[in-house]
Amino acid sequence: MGVLVCVWLILYQRRQAKDLRYELDQLGKMKENNIESEFVLKAMKLTTWHLDPKTMKMTYDSDFRDKTNWVADYTDGESPLDVGQALNPQDAEHVFQALKALCEGSSEDYHVEYRVMIPHSNRFYWEESFATVTERDVDGKPSSIVGTTMIIDDRKRMEEDLIDARNRAEESDRLKSAFIANISHEIRTPLNAIIGFTSILPDDTDETERKGLLDLINENTQKLLVIVDDVVNISKIESGKDEIVMTTFDVNMLLNDLAEHYRHDVKEGVTFNTAFASDALQVTTDMNRLMEIMKHLISNALKFTAKGTITMGYSPVVSGRLALWVRDTGKGIAEGDLERVFERFYKVDEFIPGAGLGLSTCRTMAFSLGGTVTVESKLGEGSTFTVEIPIQ
Repeated sequence: MGVLVCVWLILYQRRQAKDLRYELDQLGKMKENNIESEFVLKAMKLTTWHLDPKTMKMTYDSDFRDKTNWVADYTDGESPLDVGQALNPQDAEHVFQALKALCEGSSEDYHVEYRVMIPHSNRFYWEESFATVTERDVDGKPSSIVGTTMIIDDRKRMEEDLIDARNRAEESDRLKSAFIANISHEIRTPLNAIIGFTSILPDDTDETERKGLLDLINENTQKLLVIVDDVVNISKIESGKDEIVMTTFDVNMLLNDLAEHYRHDVKEGVTFNTAFASDALQVTTDMNRLMEIMKHLISNALKFTAKGTITMGYSPVVSGRLALWVRDTGKGIAEGDLERVFERFYKVDEFIPGAGLGLSTCRTMAFSLGGTVTVESKLGEGSTFTVEIPIQ
């Protein structure tokens, strides 16, 4: 009998030892799983939380978000409404309704992105939350919900960068299409005239008619040259291949030369005037770029002024900045087009010759000199284009 008892005790102890080893193995695995889970949470910078659908109270198990002085802290015992007070008002209702649907059992999953307002500022940061039902009561209603939250500012910035890149690509395609459409039309018009008049020229023996044909060929050649120059200039500036060359010169002499050149191009009934703030003014800037800007502004005034005056001049230097302007009594520009006229290939009047690059080129050149080009105009009352640049 004693032997049986001893045998039983030995077997019992072995079984207990086996059970203990199993429990220790399970505990070790549990600890290992917890360590692995914590590692994953840290790597993903997640916050984990539980929500009791009946009491609507939230408890937080861990918070591995990157903490800064503007990231909101979570507190056990909060309700979704408490948390929602920190959200952007445009997002708060959507977030609350999605969580409410999960708690009521009408939704199986919860996934929202929302903005969290930074206290005492108009700034915010982005968060993303996931949640699901982990337990249900006897009626099938959710009794326990587990969720995670993470800050997604970096991802949102990447999304914005991708959207910007896509928009730039679309704009590039639009400009390319507009370029081909406008340039092909504008080049074809003077080119057809040059080819047509050149083919007639050898058969025309009348000197007066030949001179007239030559004048027309020269006029259209100049138009073609202006279009090509515009494209080349704006391409050089934007690619950085056209370097700024600073020189010192007299503004009055530059403008007088331009006035003398363009005075012969004004329409009958139009007077070309100048108005300078001083008898002479020495400035240091890129003379060629300034001259190109003024050429475009004068040419623009010539196109749209059928009667009255065109006046070119400059105002007294203020704080090291020189304002030159071209004022006309032409057809003017509608208020809605005042900024659009500086867009590439935009033309207020499609019947007026031009590729729609002149004013865009002006602004690009002015920007390259640290200046601006602006316009004041009223429809039917004329326009004033002003270029303001820093001078030395």
